[in-house]
Amino acid sequence: MKARLKRKNQRMNTTVITNARVIDPHSGLDNIADVAIQGAHIVHLGDIPAEWLATHHPGASINAQGLWLLPGLVDLSARVKEPGFEHEGMLASELRAAVAGGVTSLVCPPDSEPVLDEPGLVEMLRHRAHQLKLAKLFPLGALTKGLLGETLTEMGALTQAGCVGFGQAEVCLKDTHVLQRALTYASTFGFQVHLHPQDPYLSRGVAASGPLALRMGLSSVPVASETIAIETVLALMRSSGARVHLSRLSSSAGVALVRRAKEEGLPLTCDVSMNSLHLSEVDMGYFDSRARLIPPLRQARDRDALREALASGVIDALVSDHNPVAGDMKVLPFAQAEPGASGIELLLSLTCKWILEMGLEVVQGLRVVTANPGGILSQGLVKPHAHLDAPTLGRLCVGGQADFCLFDPHEVWRVDAHSLLSQGKHTPFDFEMNGSAMMGRVKSTWVEGVQVFARG
Repeated sequence: MKARLKRKNQRMNTTVITNARVIDPHSGLDNIADVAIQGAHIVHLGDIPAEWLATHHPGASINAQGLWLLPGLVDLSARVKEPGFEHEGMLASELRAAVAGGVTSLVCPPDSEPVLDEPGLVEMLRHRAHQLKLAKLFPLGALTKGLLGETLTEMGALTQAGCVGFGQAEVCLKDTHVLQRALTYASTFGFQVHLHPQDPYLSRGVAASGPLALRMGLSSVPVASETIAIETVLALMRSSGARVHLSRLSSSAGVALVRRAKEEGLPLTCDVSMNSLHLSEVDMGYFDSRARLIPPLRQARDRDALREALASGVIDALVSDHNPVAGDMKVLPFAQAEPGASGIELLLSLTCKWILEMGLEVVQGLRVVTANPGGILSQGLVKPHAHLDAPTLGRLCVGGQADFCLFDPHEVWRVDAHSLLSQGKHTPFDFEMNGSAMMGRVKSTWVEGVQVFARG
C-alpha cells in the first residue's frame, strides 16, 4: 500500500515541459529540448526516455513551443523595503515582482529599518520570505552596527542566521581603519564583503559631474568619488586577502581599475546596474526625478565602457538595482527626490536588449544574470542554506533545483506604472519617459518545481 501511494505521489508531482528552447549559459546548452521535473528537482534535460515516461506518467505536460526555458535569474542587488519601509514596498509585492521578471534568487542590502545587524532580524526576514513561497531571499548583513561605521557586527552569528555576505549599502565607511579591520576579519573566516564604491564626501551630489549638471545647476558627483573608493578597497584587499564584490560600477575609470585588479589576481568580482548599462545623463531630461539614482547616470562614454566590460567579462554580473520609492517622494524637485527606481521586472528584457545591441550570442550574454551571479552568491552560502544545492543557482542541470522561467523573446510590451507589480511605480524605462518598448517578456516562473507566476 505504501509503495503504491509513493508511486502515485511521484506521478502527481511530475511535470514535463516540451519543445522549449532550453538555454543554460553555464554548460553552453542551447537546444530545443524537453525538461522533466519531479518534486523540487530537474530529473531529465533533453530527450526524455520513453521507458521513463511510461513509468512516470506526468501530472502535467506543457507545450512551450516558441518560448525560451532559462535558469531562474539571480539578482545581486534588490531592495524589498522590509522591515521598516512598508509604505514604499512590501516583501510580498516585491518578491511577486521578482518572479514576474523571472528572478528566482535575490540578494537584499542591509539598510532596512531596523538595520540587519542582529541575527533575530535576519531570521525573521528569511522566515517571512520563505513563508511566501515566491523568490528566494538572501540578505546581506550590516558590516558595522547600525551602519554607523564604528563597531563591527557579529559576522559569525549573522552568517549562521542566514546572511550571505556583509556590506554598508549606500552608507560610506569614513574610517578606513574600521574598513581594514572588517576586511581582515572577513578574510579570516571566509566571508564575502559587498561594497558600493563611493567616497563619503565626493558622493554628496545628485548628478554626475560634467557640463550638463553645471548647466542644470545640480550638485555633482565626480568620477573620483568612485575611483578613490575602489583604490582604497584594492589596497586593503592586498593586505587582508579579503574577497570583495564591488556593487554597481558607474564609470569607465572604475572599469579600468577593476580590470587591472583582476589581472593582478585579486579575489574581486563586480556588477553594474541595468540603469547605468542603458542610460546616460541626458536621460534626466528636464529634471525628471525618475532618473534620480545612486550611482548617478554618467556620460555616454561611461555607459559604453560599462557595456563593453560586461560583454568581455571584466564586469561579472548585471543587477536590477531594484529600489521601490513611494510616489510622494518622487514628485519633488530633482535634488530633493528620493533616489531609486523599480526595475526587477525589467531585468531579463533589458538584458536581452543589451545582448541584441552588442551582437552577442544569447547563451553567452545570459551568463551575466544567471551563472555568473549564481556563482558569486553560492560563495556566501553556508549552513542555514544547506537545503539548497548551491552550485546549481543560476543553472539548469539534472539533479539541480527546478528554478527557471519561460520567456517569450518576441512579445513587445510597454512599461507603465500600471503594468508593474512592484509597489514602487517609478522607473526611467517608463514608456512615457523613455519612449522605447520592451522586447521579450516572462510568461511563467518556477521555484523548486512549483509554478509561482503565470502571466495571463
